[in-house]
Amino acid sequence: MRPDLVRKKIEMTLEIDPVKTEKKLVDFIRKKVKEASANGVVIGISGGIDSAVMASLSVRALGKKNVLGLALPQTGITPAFDISDSKKIAKSLGIELEYINIAPILRSFEKSVGASKKSVPLALANLKPRTRMVIIYYYANNLNRIVAGTGNRSELRAGYFTKYGDGGVDILPIGGLYKTQVRQLAQHLSVHHAVIKKAPTAGLWKGQTDEGELGITYANLDMIYTGLDLGFSMKEISEAVGESVDKVKNFIERERKISHKLKMPEIAKI
Repeated sequence: MRPDLVRKKIEMTLEIDPVKTEKKLVDFIRKKVKEASANGVVIGISGGIDSAVMASLSVRALGKKNVLGLALPQTGITPAFDISDSKKIAKSLGIELEYINIAPILRSFEKSVGASKKSVPLALANLKPRTRMVIIYYYANNLNRIVAGTGNRSELRAGYFTKYGDGGVDILPIGGLYKTQVRQLAQHLSVHHAVIKKAPTAGLWKGQTDEGELGITYANLDMIYTGLDLGFSMKEISEAVGESVDKVKNFIERERKISHKLKMPEIAKI
């Protein structure tokens, strides 16, 4: 099939009905909270699009009094505009927002385990989402709430999340939506334009961005995975998306390598 036709098919597949999608996700959140006999949800509010969408959906599902946001920045790493956006998101939705700087916790942990400059950078970086996970679960347990994760399908398929960090949650309502689709839903939910357009970041180090670390834009990543879902060949996807065959192959292999992150720990058969 011609590259332009392949691309058009992929783009059409990525289009969602935002009204129907909102209803399904709101119903899902409400149902899961009820099944857990919980009082609501706790969400990490980073100031980014995913957490903004999740907070918005949760308010629609449960009411603003049953949604707690936690802003968990790290002094010197988290940009001031992310902190400001976290507060704006919470204020616009009318939800409570707790602000906790994780820098002192990280320093204490690193000192306790003897972390140094010789430590593997990724090991130190992953301490941040894991520290945030511990804090979020403290609040959730304390309030008899469940943790609503903010991961999307693009991140899940690429393994772009920390196991037992931002991947440590009770429900992942938008885990079935690619980043491209989350942006469509965000517009429907009237998430602030600046939040939708800002560069996604996991806040692992100063200046870090998702797309910079992944080496590809979310738009192209989503088209690659959607093309695979539709059964197109690597060559067809490569020509349609404008990425090399090697890059397409790399993300196929990446998905295979990180599959363990999406499963419960395997138990040996005796």
